[in-house]
Amino acid sequence: MDRWQAMETLVHVVEAGSFSEAARRLNVGQPAVSKVVAQLESGLGVKLLLRSNRGLAPTESGLAYYQGARRALDAAAEADNSARGASTGLGGRLVVSAPVTFARLHVMPYLQRFLDQHPQLKLDVVLDDRNIDLMEGGADLALRIGPLIDSDMTARRIGRSPRAVLATPAYLARFGTPRHPSELVAHQAIVYSRPGSGKTCLFQRDEEQEPVSLEGRMRVSAAEGVRAAVLADMGLAVVSEWMFAPELADGRIQRVLEDWTLPDVDLWAVFPSGRKASAKARAFAAFIEELLAL
Repeated sequence: MDRWQAMETLVHVVEAGSFSEAARRLNVGQPAVSKVVAQLESGLGVKLLLRSNRGLAPTESGLAYYQGARRALDAAAEADNSARGASTGLGGRLVVSAPVTFARLHVMPYLQRFLDQHPQLKLDVVLDDRNIDLMEGGADLALRIGPLIDSDMTARRIGRSPRAVLATPAYLARFGTPRHPSELVAHQAIVYSRPGSGKTCLFQRDEEQEPVSLEGRMRVSAAEGVRAAVLADMGLAVVSEWMFAPELADGRIQRVLEDWTLPDVDLWAVFPSGRKASAKARAFAAFIEELLAL
């Protein structure tokens, strides 16, 4: 059994969560994938995968083998790219994790441009508002918005967006437009509840500061839900302008309290700890950074 083939097969099975999907990605039959994994387990003398209701999951030994195999395959790909020279572009598979709404609005519409720059590259985009474990999920990098909770990660800030109080014209016509941050407590607030977001907003105007704690009737854990609620005229929200960029551009959403400012929201490119970020991961982060700077 070819060890490199076995490592690549196991990596695909773990990341896909099934033999059939791994076979599709490798363009081989499912029995061939099952046979390679079985031979690998026999040769190592350990169980690498377990079946569950959600598909295949790695055992503790399987996860350790997967992480080592992924590092080895990435290192080999890096060596190949260095030998060929940068002019040939990047190759292999790049796995990117990103928040759903941000990716839908600011990443997905432009990915063909990145793929055209690197014809040999394959791209897996994992959309999830939660902060997934990069090593366990097999991601080469993650795009994360807001404060970084895990200080062990290697991260680089690649973008920044203003935060603002946003609402529809219909909501403001019905409930009135607040003129001072203290008036927000009397309004219907749609609170984006996610780790690290906090409830207190610190508004500033010149030397004046005004902390406001939003206790809205509705708390939403995903940006898509916040968007849906605000666009349905249910309330106002204090969020990054990224979240409503199209609607701010066409007037369906308005900024409130424009003479006050809030701390900006940062976008980070986060790389798995314990190993050097791959060239393709760094190239993708630079691509997104350039997009946001336009």
